[in-house]
Amino acid sequence: MSASAARRFALPQSGIVISVGAVLVAILLGVALIAVLGVSIDDALDAFVDGTIGSAYSIAASVNRSVVFALVGTGFVFANRANLTNVGGEGQIAMGGLAATATALYGGAAGLPFGLAFIVPMLAAIIAGALWGGLAGVLKARAGTNEVISTLLLSFIAVWILYWCVQSNNLLRQPMSNSATLPESLEIPDPTKLPFVTGDPSLPLNIGLPLTVLIAIAVAIVLTRSTMGVRLRAIGLNLTASRRAGIATDRYLIGAMMLAGGLGGMAGAVMLQGDQYALKDGFSSGYGFDGLVVGLLARGSVTGVIASALLFGFLRSGGISMEIEAGVPSAVVQVIQGIIVVSLAGAVFWIDRKQAAR
Repeated sequence: MSASAARRFALPQSGIVISVGAVLVAILLGVALIAVLGVSIDDALDAFVDGTIGSAYSIAASVNRSVVFALVGTGFVFANRANLTNVGGEGQIAMGGLAATATALYGGAAGLPFGLAFIVPMLAAIIAGALWGGLAGVLKARAGTNEVISTLLLSFIAVWILYWCVQSNNLLRQPMSNSATLPESLEIPDPTKLPFVTGDPSLPLNIGLPLTVLIAIAVAIVLTRSTMGVRLRAIGLNLTASRRAGIATDRYLIGAMMLAGGLGGMAGAVMLQGDQYALKDGFSSGYGFDGLVVGLLARGSVTGVIASALLFGFLRSGGISMEIEAGVPSAVVQVIQGIIVVSLAGAVFWIDRKQAAR
């Protein structure tokens, strides 16, 4: 084996080692932060393990969270191939959850046969998310509006629309029986809930998992082995040159944002139909922004999206468990997650420098 071939073979392996080392360093810093706050480290670690891999249920719940992050991250990577930065995952999740809830409760989906009862609300969520993302794509293609600004502002609008719907008795809020009735929708009918992969409620891995894997594979193939992927790459590298080359850039820009938004909407459906079952204020829970970070850390790789999504899914589960069982403040959990992101970003920067030097 030549020296250059050996270097090409060793670099990915060293990159993995460096990334894992960055995560371990970040975790150690997080443990130190917990100790400074006076919380028992043993209790915090026990709670973290219990919330992530302590039981089959914990593992399934962590994977289900990872599915949401993976969908948003995959959409981000797809749009980013055309140099589009979709930061509107939060709003697209909200619109998807809203559409899925309305369809499940009042769209007649519960009476549909052959699995359509849960498929139709999910399709409604995908369409809602795609339209929400496509709106930013139209603004980008036709008016040159920066998609970072438009998707971010559209997220605020979507979250407030969701808030209005669950607060209004004339929209999705459940009928009030007393003053303690929560401002949320009715629970969706059982036929519209996502079926479990195992058929066992004690292991709540829903069908969103295999669907997400199939979508990730399809997106990876499109980006790396199709004409569409080449054209998206060309648009991302030089929009003006792509237009002069005859590529329908407006169509690709809008389509990329629609696909990213549609996956965000699907993430909302997975959350609503696979776990929460009722729409409530704060439904999206910051998952859209975490999905954005997953997409950024993936560096254009769908495989990287899956790895980052699993990391964030298990971190989210462990953080919730530490807050409930060990009394670790939620803000500290967010800080620890931020330390991990910064450490990984620093590792990626260092790896890029090493690659450039070679």
